[in-house]
Amino acid sequence: MKGGKSKSESKKADTKLAVKKGAAGKKGSKKAGKDPNKPKRPASAFFVFMEEFRKKFNEENPNNKAVSAVGKAAGQKWKSMSDAEKAPYIAKADKRKVEYEKNMKAYNKKQASGANAADEDESEKSMSEVNDDEDGDEGSEEEDDDE
Repeated sequence: MKGGKSKSESKKADTKLAVKKGAAGKKGSKKAGKDPNKPKRPASAFFVFMEEFRKKFNEENPNNKAVSAVGKAAGQKWKSMSDAEKAPYIAKADKRKVEYEKNMKAYNKKQASGANAADEDESEKSMSEVNDDEDGDEGSEEEDDDE
């Protein structure tokens, strides 16, 4: 076999890939799901600038379909802008940030009140279980016999 891979080399590569896939996609690992009701983080001043710049850039360059070209051009323009030119975008970003923080406080309060309600339900269940155990002394003797 000139210059080609042998069968053993290709099998080794396949097993390495299989190991990496298996580690990434474990069935036992559970990631907490993202709450769709949670407020989105606000855009930075640069991304506020990008919203406007993207519209202008696409009007001036209708044939350009590359997203990377828009990003590069926006980055160069942002770097060349003075602080006075950036000020309106920074002000918009700060305004969005204040609104986001207000929404997050409301969201966290809602989450906390929801968690307290769930804790109360659990505590009521545990109280009833304790009361059942105290009332049923005869039942506990049967459990001792089973051991």
